[in-house]
Amino acid sequence: MEDGRVVGVRGDPSDPMTGGYTCMKGRQMAEQVHGAERLWRPLRRNASGEFEPVAAEAALDEIAERLQAILDQYGPRSIAVYCGTCAYFNSATVPVARAWLEAIGSPSFYSSLTIDQSAKVVAVGRIGMWGAGTHSFKSSDVALIVGNNPLVSHLAPPSGLPGFNPSKNLSDFLRRGGKLICVDPRRSELARRAHLHLQIRPGEDAALLAGMLRVILDEGLHDRAFCDEHVAGLDDLRAAVADYTPEYVAARSEVDAEQIVEAARLFARGPRGCATSGTGPDMGPHPALSEHLISALNIVCGRVNRPGERIDNPGVLGPAVPRPAQAIPAAMLPPMFHLGTGVRARVRDLERVCDEMPTSTLADEILTPGEGQIRALVCLGGNPAASVPNQEKICRAFESLDLLVCAELRMTETARLADFVLAARHPLERADATVFSDMFFEAPYAHYTEPVLAADDQVRDDWQWIAGIARRQGRTLGLPGGSLDSDSDDKFAVLEKILPGSRVPLAEVRAAGRGRVFEDVEVLADPPVEGLDFRLELAPAGICDELRELRSEWAPGDPRPGSPGGFDHLLICRRMNEVLNSVGRDFPLSREKAPTNPAYMHPDDLAAIGAAGGDLVEIQSEVGSIVALAAASDEVRPGVVSMAHAWGGLPGEIDDPRAGGANTNRLTADDREVDPVTGMVRQTAIPVRVRPVA
Repeated sequence: MEDGRVVGVRGDPSDPMTGGYTCMKGRQMAEQVHGAERLWRPLRRNASGEFEPVAAEAALDEIAERLQAILDQYGPRSIAVYCGTCAYFNSATVPVARAWLEAIGSPSFYSSLTIDQSAKVVAVGRIGMWGAGTHSFKSSDVALIVGNNPLVSHLAPPSGLPGFNPSKNLSDFLRRGGKLICVDPRRSELARRAHLHLQIRPGEDAALLAGMLRVILDEGLHDRAFCDEHVAGLDDLRAAVADYTPEYVAARSEVDAEQIVEAARLFARGPRGCATSGTGPDMGPHPALSEHLISALNIVCGRVNRPGERIDNPGVLGPAVPRPAQAIPAAMLPPMFHLGTGVRARVRDLERVCDEMPTSTLADEILTPGEGQIRALVCLGGNPAASVPNQEKICRAFESLDLLVCAELRMTETARLADFVLAARHPLERADATVFSDMFFEAPYAHYTEPVLAADDQVRDDWQWIAGIARRQGRTLGLPGGSLDSDSDDKFAVLEKILPGSRVPLAEVRAAGRGRVFEDVEVLADPPVEGLDFRLELAPAGICDELRELRSEWAPGDPRPGSPGGFDHLLICRRMNEVLNSVGRDFPLSREKAPTNPAYMHPDDLAAIGAAGGDLVEIQSEVGSIVALAAASDEVRPGVVSMAHAWGGLPGEIDDPRAGGANTNRLTADDREVDPVTGMVRQTAIPVRVRPVA
């Protein structure tokens, strides 16, 4: 710090979790907080369509008045909230936003979760959960990682490769003899370090996983004793995967049959380990089935903590609940795991999932007239105009709203469409705690941070903007630890109401003054609760039918989907070190190192169309087309195009593929190939054709 400004960011080498590790994006906090694009006061769109500054209290007065008028005329469901990735890294945002919607009676909560990895939550809702958790990564002998690259994304589900100093965590795992199996269509940073890399044809995750399960069950490699005591539906699942022979799966996935068998045996023999995944299977075809099969691999191999075993991370900031070593039905879990709640979208007859409405329906919920039509949207910590499938439709929907309000640090694509843009606080300007990250640590670690920089009153925390609206509406916000009836600047008091009964009191975490592993928090897996008779369900309604449908989709000799229309490549998603979704594209160092999102293709594929790395290519799907900068990479398997999402500008603008990139969501649809359980639409393994631009 110099003269009240941040001049540099570096990690704390004494931190027991990160060891001082920082990612490229975090090291650019100074540029983010002080950069030229930073918003320092609210903006209001005037009658001429231009933005003008407006005082914070005046903005809240007008927003609350307009929201109340919409509520009175159209009812609660007409008001919606969208929370993006950054909202989850601000611990008060999502709970306070949900509390506001509950206070006005609206079910219209949307987030990035339901266009990302909601299938993981649905799998628990169908199967149930093992109360003592699965094996941690650091205790595993073998790890199966499907469609995830934590070395770049810095995020993996619990039991996956921890994203805090991921390269060191992986090195430690390999050094002590751990075996890594990686499933990915490209030779990713993670795949390069794997003992076994299954370079799968995109979209065939479910078939591959079914084939691995067949090998394990046929060869008797599963944990028979565990399955006999704690599992239901094993025989039905065994019958449903019987046709997924190594030879059939090899033809379908384009992975050698010998590799499939080797991967299944290596994983099953453990003896400890865990299968996890990222966006790869969850954004592709059959996401709910893929995640179900990943869970099934862990269950049949008994990869769970048994009575008396230490739980590496019982959670520090979560409630101090028992952790019994037994199967727990979804009905006894938090609402996000509940299925069949009866609340449905007005379009496509999709059910509420993850305790929210599916974001794939948001555009049509705005555009479709009738009772419950969304008329107003408050957007927090996200940029859905860049990140939601079918960019043209979602932007058209936003432009049709009676009111669009965004809380942002900068003018994102979504903010540019808004009626009001509220200036949000940067992480260095607000207090916070490691609430979202609590489940990902593999030790009882927590960190409470105080603001480093003072913020002007015109720049407020997300929760304050929502609480200010609620106060003007006369609404009291109910949080787990009590009511929130003030928008005064006391983040600690708000977090205490969000985290009552945490295993370690928030005040104690705060008093530590830095990140700390609470060594006195030792939780062992409890013995089963008497009277709870439930088994993990491997064949819930729909799963075996979907396995049979998947098997009937394609047989050796059949044309591949998309090939009759000349769509001879498959577009897959990827992560970049320089950005997180759309965040970071304007950071100076990120912009210097990665000014665009190239279309990575195998050199032979580029040569076949008369192009080379550095040329512009047109990528066309059944939905739309974009122009991208081609990059040659032999890490990408032939027939595949690999691009990062959430680049480019708004529809109708002239994108510069060399500096600014292209938005792959112009190639995706939000109303076709919809998974009926999760509401997810296909955002990877998209059939495309690629042609050079003259």
